[in-house]
Amino acid sequence: MKRFTLICILALTGLLPNLQAQYITDFKRTADQYFEQKDYYSAAQYYSKALGTFSIKPGQYKPYQVDKGGKKKEQKLKDYEQVVYKLAESYRMYNDFGNAEKYYAEAVTFDSTLFPQARYWYGLTIRANAKKGEDYERAWEQLSAYRRGQKEYNEFSKKADAEIKNCEFAIEEMKYPPRYEVVKVSGNINQGGANYAIVPVSNNTVYFTSSRPDSLLLSKKSNPFVNTLYVATGDNASYESREKVQIPTDKGIEQGAAAITPDGNTLFVTRWTNKDGNKKSSIYRGTRTGNGWTEPQPLDASINVPGYSAKEPSVSSDGKYFLFVSDRSGGKGGFDIWYSSIGSGGTLSAPQHIGATLNTDGDESSPFYDPIKQTLVFSTNGRVGFGGQDFFMSKSAGNFGGWSAPENMGYPINSAKDDQYYTGLSPDKALNKGFISSDRESVCCLEIFAVKRRAKMAGGMVLDCETNKPLAGAKITLLDSTQRNVLETQTTGMGGNYMFEIEMNRKYKVLIEKENYFSKNFNFNSEQLTMVDSMMNPTVCLKRFEINKPIVLNDIFYDYNKATLRPESRLILDSLYYLLLDNPKMEIELGAHTDSKGTDAYNLKLSNARAKSCVDYLISKGIETKRIVSKGYGESRPVAPNTLPNGADNPDGRQLNRRTEFKVLRN
Repeated sequence: MKRFTLICILALTGLLPNLQAQYITDFKRTADQYFEQKDYYSAAQYYSKALGTFSIKPGQYKPYQVDKGGKKKEQKLKDYEQVVYKLAESYRMYNDFGNAEKYYAEAVTFDSTLFPQARYWYGLTIRANAKKGEDYERAWEQLSAYRRGQKEYNEFSKKADAEIKNCEFAIEEMKYPPRYEVVKVSGNINQGGANYAIVPVSNNTVYFTSSRPDSLLLSKKSNPFVNTLYVATGDNASYESREKVQIPTDKGIEQGAAAITPDGNTLFVTRWTNKDGNKKSSIYRGTRTGNGWTEPQPLDASINVPGYSAKEPSVSSDGKYFLFVSDRSGGKGGFDIWYSSIGSGGTLSAPQHIGATLNTDGDESSPFYDPIKQTLVFSTNGRVGFGGQDFFMSKSAGNFGGWSAPENMGYPINSAKDDQYYTGLSPDKALNKGFISSDRESVCCLEIFAVKRRAKMAGGMVLDCETNKPLAGAKITLLDSTQRNVLETQTTGMGGNYMFEIEMNRKYKVLIEKENYFSKNFNFNSEQLTMVDSMMNPTVCLKRFEINKPIVLNDIFYDYNKATLRPESRLILDSLYYLLLDNPKMEIELGAHTDSKGTDAYNLKLSNARAKSCVDYLISKGIETKRIVSKGYGESRPVAPNTLPNGADNPDGRQLNRRTEFKVLRN
């Protein structure tokens, strides 16, 4: 949540500071006074005025190269440089990075011993203003130059290294097509102050937190920007805000960043006070009464640990989990994500740390869990991203645990500024459509944006190899071929079709399985989706099998009267090798048969040797020994007569009898 200082009052009400008469003509002295008081907005106004009093222009003089005896000119130059740098600092301190970048660009031309961090801040402001890959490249150049110029490693070195990684990440990520559409919500929902943290209430009604000026407080000449909950109605990306939410509130309390249980009867809300710059937050709970809510009461000390802050509650759409962030002890550092199970009657279990896989030593913010996709969306400034707070998502392996490594949700849902408070618009499509809060288009404040995932689809069809008809009931599993994570599973219907929603420029693996059918899998790259919305993978057929029913491997050839495999036979066995890879639990018997020429004993010995040659070849390629056995049957199981009825030789029949088969023993 953004803090509101005097800058917001000045910027949004037009009130200018009252100056004492002795400072009116000395703009620099006045600016220095405001800078010392940390009133950076006022300082910037007067440093800007002071800058206008200098006859020195950028680039006109090189530092300290002045004519002999020109001490007065030298002092003016020093004053000029101080004003430029302090002006850049003032703009940066109240988040006006656009103006800050302009003056840091000039400050880096000054003597670096006077302003040793100027190039770092120049690179950071370029990054904070970044809109495209080229901007991140410029930021990377300045930050890298800053690091090369450092003689010792310090806190700024650590920060610069982190920002360099952000730039490198953003440069690569912005090469990909956008995954989301992001539009600032129209209507009057974003008027005045900060507006953030949407909470869906019904199909066309939402709550949100706003610090818009209160007319009653304006009349009392006190800070009118007080955070509280408001109601808005609308549709798509246009909402009109109405009245405040009816919640009894004590004077001096600010509240917002709320959550409502799925039944609509319980409200969790963050409340905080800010005294002498010391801000403490706690989570309260109220129940519905008519069109409003009862006076919220603080949750117990297991949630609101004394001496620490708890804030930003969230309730999963299935009503099973309560999430929040806290800076309590036992975490990784900063604000971490914690959660409780919601029991009967709304009781909350003792909070648990969601784990080091998700939490960092930075600040995590605004968790949102989609139980249908078993996916958590949250913001953090503790990971490599686009800068500021970025959205990440992680999948649960089940039972709200075993989280996958968080993945940055990409541009433009993330920006170079702070991006927080993801909320899905509906439980069934929570990750496809919703709202975020971001200050990407504002100097001072979070605003509300509508987001919509750009759906890209990939699918195919599964057939029965024998009938060539669509195969119903096949299990289709989509995996990330890089990390081998299971992303989604489907079952084919009567049409044998499947269709997945996927990301662009990613590598996937599809596994196709059905009971009593040999499984198959294949990999594909979604690169072609940059130009189209969907892609169809090749139609796949599955071959049916029965346990212990032999299947002939055609075209397996051996040298005459030997067990040596011919090269062309290895190609056929390779297909069996891939089938075993696709069916990793399957165990088979590989059997060899002969015709009736020769003695029974000789043929049995030869067939055993030939079967073993096939097995040895498959084992040499990596198939586990326990999954495959060999057996020779000699001439004992002919499938065709070796001779014709008149006693003449039957070459065709002998050829059919000289065969190699495999059968599934268990699957």
